[in-house]
This record gives sequence, structure tokens and C-alpha cells, in this order.
Amino acid sequence: MAEFLTSKTFQFELVSPERVLTSEEAYMVVVPGTDGDFGVLAEHAPLVSSIRPGVVSVTSPSGEVKKIFVTAGFADVNGKLCSVLAEEAVNVNDIDRSKVEQSLRDLRDALVNVGDDVVKKANLQRDIAIGDAKLAAASSN
Repeated sequence: MAEFLTSKTFQFELVSPERVLTSEEAYMVVVPGTDGDFGVLAEHAPLVSSIRPGVVSVTSPSGEVKKIFVTAGFADVNGKLCSVLAEEAVNVNDIDRSKVEQSLRDLRDALVNVGDDVVKKANLQRDIAIGDAKLAAASSN
């Protein structure tokens, strides 16, 4: 199977606002698109998609799978490159479940007490959704 994996690869880049987080050859990448997860292989048709909080899975030519949690952003795909531009990214193995759980408790308490401020309420709900997705990613690993 390793021969097959190395026969068709493409470049994968994960970029945050601050820097390039990773740039490597990949056999397959699965991206959490806004309308659902989508897989990318070499020679994929051009595609631009927004992404939702979730896990980007990167399969290397050797078959090793790396999982990276992203909060939001965009994916830009063509036949030779898949770029994910993420607001925030963290290796799933580095997620501290207890910190995320505490953060979610604090966010939910704040949501209860936010009152009528629609913008604050929307921001808290977004942060809770990101926390829930991060906790799910950590649990599935």
C-alpha cells in the first residue's frame, strides 16, 4: 500500500494569520468544510470553501495520519496544492481537555448572564460551538 500512497501526492499547507504552520507532501487531506467534510487527493478539481471548527486530517505518503483542530477559515484547493488558512490551529494531541471543559463552563455561565446584548451573545455562542468541537476532537483521538 505504501507504493500506492507515494505515487500521487500534493503539497499541503496550513497557514495561520501569523505564519505557515506546516508545509508538507500529503497523500490525502480531509477538511471540515462548512457544508460538510471533504477529502482532497492529488489532481483534485479547483475548490474554495469556508471551514467550520473541526479536524483537518492529513495522511502522509507513508500512511501516517496527523490531526489538527482548526477553528475557522478557508480552504483553497487545486490539483497540486491544498492550502488551509485557519484563524487558529492546534494539534489534536495537544488539546488540554480540562482547560477546554473549564472554558466551556465559564462561557456558558457568561451566556446566561449576558442579558440583551446580541453581539456578545453571538460571540459567546460561537466560542461555545468552538469549545464543543475542540472537546469532541480531543475525545475522538
